[in-house]
Amino acid sequence: MAQSEPNRTDGTAHSTKGAYVTGGEFTRDTNYIEDRVVADAAAVRAAPVEAHSKIGDPRMAGLTEGALAWPVEPGRYRLVAARACPWAHRSIIVRRLLGLESAISLATPGPVHDARSWTFDLNPDGRDPVLGTERLQEHYFKRFPEYPRGITVPALVDVPTGQLVTNNYPQLTFDLSTQWAEHHRDGAPDLLPQGLVDDMLPVIEQVFTEVNNGVYRAGFAGSQRAYELAYKRLFKALDRLEERLADRRYLMGASITEADVRLFTTLVRFDAVYHGHFKCNRNKLTEMPVLWAYARDLFQTPGFGDTVDFDQIKRHYYVVHEDINPTQVVPAGPDLANWLTEHGRESLGGSPFGDGTAPGPVAEEERPPGANPLYDSVTTPR
Repeated sequence: MAQSEPNRTDGTAHSTKGAYVTGGEFTRDTNYIEDRVVADAAAVRAAPVEAHSKIGDPRMAGLTEGALAWPVEPGRYRLVAARACPWAHRSIIVRRLLGLESAISLATPGPVHDARSWTFDLNPDGRDPVLGTERLQEHYFKRFPEYPRGITVPALVDVPTGQLVTNNYPQLTFDLSTQWAEHHRDGAPDLLPQGLVDDMLPVIEQVFTEVNNGVYRAGFAGSQRAYELAYKRLFKALDRLEERLADRRYLMGASITEADVRLFTTLVRFDAVYHGHFKCNRNKLTEMPVLWAYARDLFQTPGFGDTVDFDQIKRHYYVVHEDINPTQVVPAGPDLANWLTEHGRESLGGSPFGDGTAPGPVAEEERPPGANPLYDSVTTPR
């Protein structure tokens, strides 16, 4: 990806300065548009009202208060998911693992946004070729003209009307597995094995609270005390995961599940961003033998590493977070070749896709354009 001077909004009305570090402990706003796209809209509307969940719930039969049900229709919706964002990245992975590329199209905003919105600046004319817009914000405003919150990804857009459907990323990937099942590819893995869901949800909650959000709690801390408490919580959680994965190949056992997707998107960003930019520097991921081997195992599994763009990841964090990196200078490292080294996790047994199969090669038009050793090497991922 071509590098250019990134100070697009520094000192302007659209600067992100003050948007992330606001003092004391960082608290994430988890108030999303909780509409769902479902296989049986009538049944979901008729079900009892559900409680809000910060991690989502694949067992959810109904809607939260005020939410709407939209029907599953292949070709109707466009997933807007920036490759830079870990919350959006998980939806890209799940969509690919399940083979939903032909059912739900993908729009990938560029990695750098201002205080207004993510933009489709990677396209030659600066507009998404399907939606015809320059900013994701336009689709929020088509649905909610006075939308008061942040313009977040991933977002599902209704192509015919151009309206935002949902930005509720915790539930979105669960619904891709459950509500879109009729449109999964042959051999799609079961990311939500029925007998494991009850045990998986507490693991997912811990991963979200202590790791996915834990790095942000450290990075956006507004005081020394808040930072040090966040730092200790994060590495305590990583140490527990190091122990958990010492004798099992994946978080829930022998095959990948949604839990692994959610942990991977934080681990793959750890050394490139969180270790330095967010001051999560007790050690690097490469210095945690079990988690590093686990992360490499997933990276080398089709559907995971082949969706990663390290250039976009670094540019997003180091440019957008003016509070933390006011120079907006993007680091050149780290070296990425070690992501392709042997991990040895096969010795624990299991099979990545269980009774399913690996997805095929990434379509050329969806191939990440930036740095990724899988595309810089002749090595073929397993």
